[in-house]
Amino acid sequence: MSALLILLAAGAAQPDADIAARIAAMSDAEKAAQLQSTVTASSPDLPAYDYWNEALHGLARNGVATVFPQAIGLAATWDAPLLERIGTVVSTEARAKYNALPGKDRRRYQGLTIWSPNINIFRDPRWGRGQETYGEDPVLTGTLATAYVRGLQGPDLDHPRVIATPKHLVAHSGPEAGRDSFNVQSSAYDMEATYLPAFRRALTEGKALSVMCSYNSVHGVPVCGADWLLNQRVRKDWGFDGLVVSDCDAIGNINHYQRYRQTNAAASAAAINAGMDLNCGRTYAALPEALAQGLTTREVVDRALARTFAARRKLGDAFGATSPWATIPANTVDTAEHRALALEAARKSLVLLKNNGVLPLRKGARIAVVGPNADSLDTLEANYHGTAAQPVTPLDGFAARYRMSYAQGASLAEGVPVVIPRTAFGAGLKAEFFADPALAGAPLTVRTDARVDFDWNRTSPAAGIPAERYGVRWTGTIAPDGPGEHLLRMDVPRCFDCSGHDAVRLWIDGKQVIADTGDNNAVEARVTFADTRPREIRLELSHASEDEGIRLTWVAPPAAQRERAVAAARDADAVIAFVGLSPAVEGEALQIEVPGFSGGDRTDIALPRAQQDLLETLKATGKPLVVVLLSGSAVAMPWVKENADAVVAAWYPGQSGGTAIADLVDGTLNPSGRLPVTFYARTRDLPAFVDYNMRERTYRYFHGTPLWSFGEGLSYTSFAYGKASAPARIKAGETLTATVSLANVGARNGEEVAQAYLVPPEHLRTIGEFNDPVLRHSLVAYRRAALAKGETTRLSFTLDPRSLSTVDRNGVRAVRPGTYRLFIGGGQPGAASGAEISFTIEGTLELPK
Repeated sequence: MSALLILLAAGAAQPDADIAARIAAMSDAEKAAQLQSTVTASSPDLPAYDYWNEALHGLARNGVATVFPQAIGLAATWDAPLLERIGTVVSTEARAKYNALPGKDRRRYQGLTIWSPNINIFRDPRWGRGQETYGEDPVLTGTLATAYVRGLQGPDLDHPRVIATPKHLVAHSGPEAGRDSFNVQSSAYDMEATYLPAFRRALTEGKALSVMCSYNSVHGVPVCGADWLLNQRVRKDWGFDGLVVSDCDAIGNINHYQRYRQTNAAASAAAINAGMDLNCGRTYAALPEALAQGLTTREVVDRALARTFAARRKLGDAFGATSPWATIPANTVDTAEHRALALEAARKSLVLLKNNGVLPLRKGARIAVVGPNADSLDTLEANYHGTAAQPVTPLDGFAARYRMSYAQGASLAEGVPVVIPRTAFGAGLKAEFFADPALAGAPLTVRTDARVDFDWNRTSPAAGIPAERYGVRWTGTIAPDGPGEHLLRMDVPRCFDCSGHDAVRLWIDGKQVIADTGDNNAVEARVTFADTRPREIRLELSHASEDEGIRLTWVAPPAAQRERAVAAARDADAVIAFVGLSPAVEGEALQIEVPGFSGGDRTDIALPRAQQDLLETLKATGKPLVVVLLSGSAVAMPWVKENADAVVAAWYPGQSGGTAIADLVDGTLNPSGRLPVTFYARTRDLPAFVDYNMRERTYRYFHGTPLWSFGEGLSYTSFAYGKASAPARIKAGETLTATVSLANVGARNGEEVAQAYLVPPEHLRTIGEFNDPVLRHSLVAYRRAALAKGETTRLSFTLDPRSLSTVDRNGVRAVRPGTYRLFIGGGQPGAASGAEISFTIEGTLELPK
């Protein structure tokens, strides 16, 4: 087959003879080099380029960008049009940064091939990366992903702003510790009903131009080498003609961890033969060897390269192509409009779970702000994030609205350091910034910092300071929370697979206690304080690497921290407690082993004991207690549900999170977020973490009593649903349109999230054998509706055949006959407000894969 015919077969909309000729003229080694994620320049019209870029909830890891709520928080908005607007902003900022760079070469996190969104189903709250997803439901996930992809890529798929890459195909949701070799045993039913639908939607409706295959295997076959999935399901059944990329080092895992093949050449052949195009990593360097051994063919390699080059050409990045987005200016980053959108997203993401009337809290009241998450940057930015230019923590958000006292109150969990609070540093620390990492000469900038908690990833730490090389010295005093041993730790987020790291040094009362040269082996020290008087402190950072910032943290004596919290609450009218998790304990492949947490996952979904003790101590003061949970996943808090006066799920809310939370507390905002996951009451309600069977998982199959339900969320107003209507009978293959009236019967303007759930006939909900899932009901549609107080509207939901279909034990999706129920309301069937109708489907229609 000629190179031009190969390009035609690859699905390029307008095959370019130059690309075809280029492929034909390349050696096997040159082709292999161009099929790895980091490529060097091979000619003036094919510059150096790194395909790896991230934009999970804002452009990530490349300096200042607008930081939106973490993906799980975006899911809590239940607002697909909002996600499309966010995608547009994110891709605009990606183009702005891309266009501003001199020359044509692009390094990692500077390109236009975006490896987002993460649309794995959040099947188990113990998974640390569940925060990156849109929750536990395939319809919610698929619709939000489709909107985000459309926003990222823009209206012209021949000239996209960026290329979106939904990940990780497929059935990838922990455990993190075994992700490189984990083998998923999934039934045909679960694969079709749970794990594949969101990917299908993102590719067929969202028209994503790329997709990423995951680390794990399914039934013993590595996903990145699974012909049944990539060539058959994705390319043949779904008609996808775009770029398939691997998760990073997943091709090497085929050999080194999964033992599916015994050499890098054989692993590379297995992947490229199965339809995997671009290797994140360097294993494809063995492709020439695979060709020489006859393990693959040049036709297969050339087809993968044609798809890869076609992607770069669409972006206007290579082969003399241009892009209509090339004129987006450099100043189109973190604009006032973008910041306003981040605040809107944060506001809509907040879920009010309980309120006995204590909220809204009157302005001018005296409040005690307590908790380890009240004033921490990482619980705003989450993971896979950009650098927020003006982050607003909850403590910052309340400062201008209430008379306020503050105490940290507790650590996150046993042995887990938290940022040393600003209360420890008196009037603040003198910060001196030097152009020289050795801190030589006079400082170029001097200022006062309230604490040491900074994200400086590829950005200048202060005016006039170069982003690449600088030194910082902080001096002042530190007052311990109480007498006793304190663990002090310099947390320096280390750059990934780069050479060299930043050095840090710490002195207390003139004695050096930390002297780390950049190897991360001496970044903590245990210091015993006899009393709470202030001590002199000096801290130095020498930045000459790709490391990303610095945080000065501690583990303080728990009893002393709780005493300070009680003192802060003593004269308060109410206590606002910020508890939960953080990216330090839940996330991707973390190095953490403490009670309740392992390797980035959780072993116990309960609120950590240190924070539970804090809340019980605060409750004993008799003051009204508002609990705000900042986390990337559900936390089991039965005591909180029973004892707190109000509960808010705030997720990791992005750069404007503190403002949004204060807006909710003081009543500026009427909350409208809804849970995208089930909050279980206890860990033992869950099946084994390693079991990918969906039985007793998520709201669709869990038959126990949750703490809070998927779709749940309160408002400061009340909504009432009137009678619903729909045709009594339809034939298989026809659409069903249902309407319902909705009224705001409360005293405030507000937004309702109307949710439509399909309840199939009993015989279609019981899938098969005793260990198969038993379906309760499924979300089929939803929409937001903003109503003024006293206003009534009529909502319409049109359900296509796929929305009305069910899946049998063999994984066959079809519209099947029977009498169905459709519930439309403010939550799942049985919610306090809603309407239900019945209808009958006649006949059977099998649907495409």
